[in-house]
Amino acid sequence: MPAEIEALPGLDSPSVGEWSAGQVADLALTVERTALAADPRVVGVETAVYADSTEQVAIASSTGIAASYEAANCFAYLQALAEGDGSRETGLGFGLARGPEDLDPEAIGAEGAARAVSMIGAGKPASRSCPVVLDPTVAASFAGLIGGALAARAVQRGRSPFAGRLGEEVASPTFALHDDGRDPAGAASAPFDGEGVPRRRIALIEGGKLQSFLYDTYTANREGTESTGSASRSGYRSLPSVSASNLIVAAGDLSTEALLREAGDGVFVTDVAGLHSGVNPVTGVFSVGASGRVISGGALAEPIREFTIAGELVAMLRAVAAAGSETRWVPFGGSVQTPPLLVSELSISGT
Repeated sequence: MPAEIEALPGLDSPSVGEWSAGQVADLALTVERTALAADPRVVGVETAVYADSTEQVAIASSTGIAASYEAANCFAYLQALAEGDGSRETGLGFGLARGPEDLDPEAIGAEGAARAVSMIGAGKPASRSCPVVLDPTVAASFAGLIGGALAARAVQRGRSPFAGRLGEEVASPTFALHDDGRDPAGAASAPFDGEGVPRRRIALIEGGKLQSFLYDTYTANREGTESTGSASRSGYRSLPSVSASNLIVAAGDLSTEALLREAGDGVFVTDVAGLHSGVNPVTGVFSVGASGRVISGGALAEPIREFTIAGELVAMLRAVAAAGSETRWVPFGGSVQTPPLLVSELSISGT
């Protein structure tokens, strides 16, 4: 008998269908206008986007599975352009929600403007090993990479730095990672996965130890275990494959300002480029381009760009010294909710 599938309310939003094209356009224009009005150094908006989707999913099989659900998602973002000190900088602002009525266009526009302006006059930092604070957008990209490395298919092929480490210490006790396919706020939430297996919350890394991998039915059968409800499909014609749903990085007790004070002197990373191509999938060694701000005396200082951060995934997780108290849903690396993270030491390569 297939497992009973529990309904998951709150995945749909009437406003996706009810809002007119004019209302949606006004939302996007509000994002743009807010960014342009935020600071005189913001001279334009490269892109302002609103998008939404609704889906109806049904599954039935000869094993007795018969279930369905409806879901909606929307997002808006912009790239603001700021000029100063002979350079032009861009800044991203974004928001995610079930429906447009839950988006905050003013906050999205203000974020893009603030990020662009904060990078004016950026230079290169000195090469060194130092504490690094990852802002939520960057922490989410790393979390998505780790979630992919915990998929059983990658592990069984030996293409994961976590292969053979189940039950071992792979992180500091400060860092905890769960996959929760039933979080009402998660964009990837659903009552069941691509094979009709009920979604649930799975502890991946907890107490510093690797607790579980993610399995679909095929990879679970190879190891004599059960699916974790982690099968995904790109459509009804596609075969299922292992994938994370909503990755949740546990929050800590410190504000972002307190994390910066804990770092003392280091680097605040606000953007990384080429993360997936810059990581060895077998060893977990990475070296990626980054930009952000210098941390001096526990506070943000001058902007920096065109430097690299380098390390190894497991070593980085073991060096997580603190997690922030303020979490955010980020679409980079999948559907990820994460706070900022303080890593006690990473290698910085600049000048």
